[in-house]
Amino acid sequence: MPNIKTDILVIGAGSGGLVVAVGAVQMGEDVVLLEGHKMGGDCLNSGCIPSKALLACGHVAHSQASSARFGVSAVNPNIDFPAVKNSVQEIIAEIAPKDSAERLASLGVQLIREFGTFVSPSTVKAGPFTISARRIVIATGSRPMVPPIAGLDQIPFDTNDSIFDLDERPDHLLVVGGGAVGIEMAQAHRRLGSMVTVFEADRILNAFDAEPAAAVRDALISEGIRIIEGAKVSNLSQHEGGILVDTDRGDKVKGSHVLVAVGRKPNLERLNLEAAGIKASSAGITTNARLRTSNRRVYAIGDVAGGAQFTHVAGYHAGLVLRALMFLLPARVTPTGLPLAVYTDPEIARVGMSQQEAQKRYGSKLATSRFDLCHNDRAITNRNTVGFIEVLIVRGRPVGVTIVGQQAAELINFWCLALKNRLRMRQLVDIVTPYPTLGELNKSVASAYFAPKLFENPHVKGLVTFIQRWVP
Repeated sequence: MPNIKTDILVIGAGSGGLVVAVGAVQMGEDVVLLEGHKMGGDCLNSGCIPSKALLACGHVAHSQASSARFGVSAVNPNIDFPAVKNSVQEIIAEIAPKDSAERLASLGVQLIREFGTFVSPSTVKAGPFTISARRIVIATGSRPMVPPIAGLDQIPFDTNDSIFDLDERPDHLLVVGGGAVGIEMAQAHRRLGSMVTVFEADRILNAFDAEPAAAVRDALISEGIRIIEGAKVSNLSQHEGGILVDTDRGDKVKGSHVLVAVGRKPNLERLNLEAAGIKASSAGITTNARLRTSNRRVYAIGDVAGGAQFTHVAGYHAGLVLRALMFLLPARVTPTGLPLAVYTDPEIARVGMSQQEAQKRYGSKLATSRFDLCHNDRAITNRNTVGFIEVLIVRGRPVGVTIVGQQAAELINFWCLALKNRLRMRQLVDIVTPYPTLGELNKSVASAYFAPKLFENPHVKGLVTFIQRWVP
């Protein structure tokens, strides 16, 4: 049986694992990378990329159906669902080479297409190989959670792992779960011609404050999506050629397809963590602020480490671990600048604290500045003025920002930089932006913070009067 000794072993070739493997090998380290499933992980194959590709197809269809306000005759779009599916797969194929075995081999990474299982604190078995490493990084990601709903095991259902493989458009898609995945897929399929009903035990998008979530809810309802909130799905069953959903409050809805989107669970089962002395829970592997596990040789990053389950978080973790492995720098996770976004229309994005979190922590010290899209000239020219930007401020520094509206996920980048570097509002108000752009919103909301201090302060007005009257 082949024995391999290496500097760094990375388990999992998703977004985080690939960053570590490529970064380490380019620094001159010997690197072995294990992947027993698909290269690129969930993000490339069944997560970020295909979902945004499907949303883009839905956006084009919706634009055709709602173009009359621009003086362009609206048409009922003719949607070729197999062609839509092919478009999604073409986009995946275009991005896939960056995560491919060929690219990794060209850089010097030794890729083994097997799952990894610990046999000791520093040794992992992968198929016929036994690999010993100075340092090991676990980046096995997560998979869709399948809840214990009565009857679910008796019906066909999809998760994000399978929804993009459908050959035919769902006639009526029943979405169980009102988080980001469920809501994005609800809007995409509705715009592509499906009837859609969403079931959520709490309220949709409950990771966000109520107002931004309501903006998306209103948009979905206006497009014909039925949203049932505050109702837990209690049973699923086959009924008259379809699938019947029952809720605990008595709702009964029949559809053709079911999408289960109630969260994710970390991929731990194959790892045999006990053999390596690594502590874990159902939420993921236990790590310290430097992402090191209870085994000092081993780090865990991304979804498998618990916490926020986003591709950009996995990439952030990978960068921190590379600094620790390559330069022995004491890099620590600081969640201040980590954003989250939902790519519906309107989009929602947030970085830092929510209104509820900030109010609880800062109380009367908290100030708020807000600017609505309906006052932004570029939004007006686009005839898309739904939304707002709201900044939460303590002692002149932003501590949380929420943006609702077109390109919210792009606009939030500005505030990720501001929060990460603890910039003050007075620094942000001095920026110069092109006109007309949506980016002006960032300066507008900063200016709105200072407006009452300038225009409603009698002392400031008195000073201006004195200067204008007495200073030559």
